[in-house]
Amino acid sequence: MNTPTLPDPATPSFSPLYQQIKALILQSLQAGEWKPGEPIPSEMDLAARFRVSQGTVRKAIDELASENLVLRRQGKGTFVATHAEQQVQYRFLKLVPDSGDTATEGPAERTIVDCKRLRASADVARALALRTGDAVLQVRRVLAYAGVPTILEDLWLPGAFFKGLTAERLRASRGPMYAMFEAEFGVRMVRAEEKIRAVLPDAEQALLLDVAAGTPLLSVERVAHTYNDTPMELRRGLYRTDTHHYRNELG
Repeated sequence: MNTPTLPDPATPSFSPLYQQIKALILQSLQAGEWKPGEPIPSEMDLAARFRVSQGTVRKAIDELASENLVLRRQGKGTFVATHAEQQVQYRFLKLVPDSGDTATEGPAERTIVDCKRLRASADVARALALRTGDAVLQVRRVLAYAGVPTILEDLWLPGAFFKGLTAERLRASRGPMYAMFEAEFGVRMVRAEEKIRAVLPDAEQALLLDVAAGTPLLSVERVAHTYNDTPMELRRGLYRTDTHHYRNELG
């Protein structure tokens, strides 16, 4: 494997050296040199590889850790973050019970309603940086807490990256969906952006969430990206907020 190299010193660079090292580490992550859950080389080894100081490498890794792309383990090293990790697997799910006690509520019960392949509409194609008509996979599922359907999600995935994904495989998977994407399709979601608004459900949505047609719901549209800011999932969720609320940490 060719080792990424720093820009020629004669070439003007407007990013700090540690940012350049961070970008090179991201290149290796994107290329699959180190898989989710695997250790990355030590700071000393990376410093030798990129011919920079250990402190520069440490600063780059600190940023990657703050972005949940790698995890430091005391006495063991630094590992590629995976959605199978307890502290990472639900970091994109911001709906919490009003009691605030997510531990007693437990993981959601998941029901796969539908999973089908179709052609991308214009808005789906735009969100996933595809062409209208490209193949996508559409999944609809319901998440229930304590037997109460609470979240209805429709998600679209680029067909080229998720060949062989079926409703049966989704139903058979017991862990987080993103952990399955990592393990079976080599796709790791590392960043997401959301748009939130209040909406009223249509008749089918109200039925699946067991609410009256006029019940206001929270609509959360998320685009999740893998490395290099490549969009890999469009997800539109409808959230009941009669016993839960959306909680985000700012700053």
